[in-house]
Amino acid sequence: MRNTQATALLFELASPGRRAARFPAADTPDVPLDQLIPAEFLAAEPPPLPEVTEPDVIRHYVNLSTLNMSVDTHFYPLGSCTMKYNPKRHERLAGLAGLGDLHPYTAEADAQGMLAMMWDMQQMLAEIAGLPAVSLQPAAGAQGELAALLVASAYFRDRGEKRTRVLFPASAHGTNPASAALAGFDCIQLKGTSDGLVDLDELKSHLDDRTAVFMITNPNTLGLFEPQIHTISEMLHEVGGLVYIDGANMNAILGVTRPGDFGGDMMHYNVHKTFTGPHGAGGPGAGPIAVRDFLADYLPAPMVEREETDSGPVYRLTTPTKTIGRVRSHFGNVGILLRGYFYLKTLGPDGLREVSEQAVLNANYLKSLLADVLPVPHGKHCMHEFVASAKSVQGKTGISAMDLAKRLLDYGFHAPTVYFPLVVPEAMMMEPTETESRATLDAFSEVIHKIVLEDPDFVHQAPHSTPVSRPDEVQAARNPILHWEPAST
Repeated sequence: MRNTQATALLFELASPGRRAARFPAADTPDVPLDQLIPAEFLAAEPPPLPEVTEPDVIRHYVNLSTLNMSVDTHFYPLGSCTMKYNPKRHERLAGLAGLGDLHPYTAEADAQGMLAMMWDMQQMLAEIAGLPAVSLQPAAGAQGELAALLVASAYFRDRGEKRTRVLFPASAHGTNPASAALAGFDCIQLKGTSDGLVDLDELKSHLDDRTAVFMITNPNTLGLFEPQIHTISEMLHEVGGLVYIDGANMNAILGVTRPGDFGGDMMHYNVHKTFTGPHGAGGPGAGPIAVRDFLADYLPAPMVEREETDSGPVYRLTTPTKTIGRVRSHFGNVGILLRGYFYLKTLGPDGLREVSEQAVLNANYLKSLLADVLPVPHGKHCMHEFVASAKSVQGKTGISAMDLAKRLLDYGFHAPTVYFPLVVPEAMMMEPTETESRATLDAFSEVIHKIVLEDPDFVHQAPHSTPVSRPDEVQAARNPILHWEPAST
């Protein structure tokens, strides 16, 4: 039984007869409930809800909130996740009544302002990608991947080509093969080189008339820019295949280079990673996709079209001629798209480039601070993130990457991504993002250096400051407990 109010369940705080409010006796005759609601819709017994007062409820959730980590309270060096600060200005703008209260079924004539912003968003994303056609409909990055692969499938089917294979590097994000499999393709994983890049000979050995798409993240998951990306693209195009760029790491190259310019045919954006939409809690999300002109007719609908008239521009929702259809309800996740729109308008082209320059600077600075304890096996320099190895620390002290991650929680830092990608032993994947200060990075480095000198047995038991220390994560994932039962007396 938990013994503090901060970690108690509402059921444990409950007491029979407690109420949030007590109302005066009714001044109308009592009517049996089954006369108002058909009996088949009534439960045999009232639901076993906790009986608590309003202060109980308020204190319970406020106390729980103090146990949470968030980008508003802590540094999140999560590699490949881009947990950057979400500007509150963009939150306020996206919440304006004329935007937040706009109903999805509002007539186009009454939503011209919103449609104008979404059209502008399409144009900005096309320019950043170097790819001319954009659909804002997908609701998340992974759904953007799936939608783009369905576009590729429709394109090849329309050409009468039976291409069945999607290739991807061993360091690819797990969503890449998952999306390819859902789209009906066979997945082929390629081994990389010793320096963490695409092995051109390995790639060449798998290229033939069955090849549909090569999916690649650039910069890749090790935080390295693929210097041979143009050659890779040419190899795919020579056999009639397409190049898909996973846009998860776009915040490293904004305003510096564009996927369309180095050979990409399709890509998705993670609005939460690149343009500061709120991240986490299973959504909401947005995963716009951008494609070359010959793929535009297959994009998911609807899209926004602008028409010039004598009285000014008019915006309409349109459906591409060979569309794969909708991949979600309504237009797209407009609330998250608006946050990205305001971010782009706030920064402008020069500001976007500065975002990438600062992200790369911060990552290389933190990498240099940790080099003596957490070396990085791949690459002298990194882009926006790097993958360090705690193997040497474990060999000397017995402190593993997981131990370091857990102990960081006691010092008020969220843990970095650990044990991914699998190509690095005792991997610790770190991305400080452009929004963190030098002082924060210095403090984080100091704590890492302090932990490796602590008593290993003490570190093995970390965290020591959280209500739950080391749950059996595999058991929790495979057999989650989704109901509450009173403790036995």
